[in-house]
Amino acid sequence: MSVHSMTGFGTGEATGSGLTVEVELGSVNRKQFDVRVALPRSLSVLEPRVREYLGSRIARGSLTATVRVTVSSGSRLKSIAIDEHLSRAFITRLRRTARALELEDDLSASSLLRLPEVVQYRELTEDSGKVWNVLRRALKQAVGELTAMREREGAALARDLAARFARLVKRLDAIRKQAPKVPERQRRNLQQRLREAGCGAGELDAALAREIVVFAERCDITEEIVRLDSHFAQVDRMLRAKKPVGRALDFVCQELLREINTIGAKANDARISGHVIHFKTELETVREQVQNIE
Repeated sequence: MSVHSMTGFGTGEATGSGLTVEVELGSVNRKQFDVRVALPRSLSVLEPRVREYLGSRIARGSLTATVRVTVSSGSRLKSIAIDEHLSRAFITRLRRTARALELEDDLSASSLLRLPEVVQYRELTEDSGKVWNVLRRALKQAVGELTAMREREGAALARDLAARFARLVKRLDAIRKQAPKVPERQRRNLQQRLREAGCGAGELDAALAREIVVFAERCDITEEIVRLDSHFAQVDRMLRAKKPVGRALDFVCQELLREINTIGAKANDARISGHVIHFKTELETVREQVQNIE
């Protein structure tokens, strides 16, 4: 079985071009694919590439990607920039305010270090292509660990679902055995009611025959049973598929619920109704489990 869970965690690390890139990936359940990327500000230009890379390898779930980059001290990828225009604006305004408040003008070159966004430690921006080559290797390793964890949990989910679907099939088999007996039980019930109503023998037989024909047509659940058989065959193929099946399984579960509800309404039989209740209870657990599958 190759069912994948949507829950997992993975890390990756790669070095090259004077830097070290560390990646952490974590994923949880979500109906659609969603990714949040935390990159150093100087590497925000690479966010679309990270999103595209992850989206091509993960089909479903809410994913968080955290990227940390360390640049070696002697690397040419590291630089410092000072915004002179912003510095002049700050100094002019500060000196004007100091004069207005009759404060000492004690500004010096070191004061620039304390001014917001004047000094910027720009790393990697100009060499994003080199950074991407290293980042991609770290991403590949992290995705590998994440996928392995999702596969292990998915295998456990698949075994659990297979057992639960097997119990649903047994319930359907029990309903299948009871279905032919329903008209006969209804015939006896109608016969008893007609007798209690005082109908004569000939009159009783004619009325009973008409009611049995009408009831047999109304309570025939053959079509629903055939469709349920088909859905269970689809489920068996899905649990052995090599591609994400979470959405498809969710849809099939909705169809199973629709068919079993129809059976319960049409059969109008206490024995079948009991099986329908147990079927729906088990199916609800199945549907909850399916929400964990990619």
